[in-house]
Amino acid sequence: MNHRNIILIGPMGSGKSTIGNIIARRLQREFQDSDHHIEKRTGVDIARIFDIEGEHGFRDRETSALQELLSEDNRVIATGGGSVVRPENQEILRQHGFIVFLDTSLNQQMHRLRRDKKRPLLQTDNPRARLESLLKERRPIYLDLADLVVKTDKRVARRLAADIINQLPESLT
Repeated sequence: MNHRNIILIGPMGSGKSTIGNIIARRLQREFQDSDHHIEKRTGVDIARIFDIEGEHGFRDRETSALQELLSEDNRVIATGGGSVVRPENQEILRQHGFIVFLDTSLNQQMHRLRRDKKRPLLQTDNPRARLESLLKERRPIYLDLADLVVKTDKRVARRLAADIINQLPESLT
């Protein structure tokens, strides 16, 4: 099994991009964020893709992005919160890396995302209920996929990144 990539999964607002960036710098690896990759490829933001193609169209793009990003080794990849929903994505993630689940509480998500206007799935009258329902649906998948589960609540990103690095298999550090 090829575990040369470090893949961060978890709900939106769990810190995947921030922590992934720190881990990549410390381990001298390339950092990639699948959402940013999609935006770069399409020239438009995720919200626009959702508007035009719907969630299904976005998820198709996400699968392609994961295949592309994980075709090379020694990267740190931050995935979109919903990337784990498709079974084919789960298989891609499992085959191409060591998966770290950033386990974040609903309250922490609400706090981190309170000013975020860019996330299509939060453009609703009740973002808390939306986040709760997404977490209920996705958390079992995150837990099933994870090689390592790390609680993120009330933790400083730098310390969290160091903690994750310390728990990685020797072959990855």
